[in-house]
Amino acid sequence: MATPDAYTHGHHDSVLRSHRWRTAENSAAYLLPHLRRGMSLLDVGCGPGTITFDLARRVAPGRVVGVDLSADVIEDASRAARAAGLDAVDLVVADFRELDRGTFDVVHAHQVLQHMSDPVGALRAMGRLARPGGVVAVRDSDYPAMLWAPASDGLERWRGIYLAVTRRNRAHADAGRHLLGWAHRAGLSGASYTTSTWTYATRADRTWWAELWAERITASALAVQAVDYDIATEAELADVARSWREWAAEPDGVFVVVHGEVVARA
Repeated sequence: MATPDAYTHGHHDSVLRSHRWRTAENSAAYLLPHLRRGMSLLDVGCGPGTITFDLARRVAPGRVVGVDLSADVIEDASRAARAAGLDAVDLVVADFRELDRGTFDVVHAHQVLQHMSDPVGALRAMGRLARPGGVVAVRDSDYPAMLWAPASDGLERWRGIYLAVTRRNRAHADAGRHLLGWAHRAGLSGASYTTSTWTYATRADRTWWAELWAERITASALAVQAVDYDIATEAELADVARSWREWAAEPDGVFVVVHGEVVARA
């Protein structure tokens, strides 16, 4: 049985709102040139399924399966799939590392490896679920590489708290920069590495992004862990939330989320 990993973010609505914003275009563009009609695809850690559904439309009528550890999230995603008329998408509560060897043409994971204590083992498991020569594709952010303006001591404190919590969870907040090396160590072939960003620079985008993090840092699993691990007090977390909102009000405010991406072959 796979060793359970602590999920730093949890499933608070502030987390799921961010996940539901994601699409194939804004979160898996690096993968799209590798897709064809009729391909079978496994989406690892599918969450609310918005990326899964977009990928399903790209490979239709191919078989698409999404797996996630959260039964509540899978239940919500299943309702969304039915509402979108995507009855052929199969959404399953499972740990992908415990699935039998697969024959998928594509095995994809978005923002998953950073939460795993053994990302190389996770990539090996993804490779086992792909057919020989099949595509393994992963994208992960890199928190130490994220940048913003203007300077903010509060946002620096936010990042320090986040990195401390992930270290305690044996997670990899800098996963984006390591994906190529992990793919090589996992025995995948033909790995190619790219980067891309999410950029928040308009007033609306800044407000949306800042409110998500102001909530996460005070109300999500991240906040609970930060306090439980004696990394920050509730008062400190409230100060960080205020810093997020102050940053969002800056007319020159910019925030850039850096991602690494790898496409390899099983």
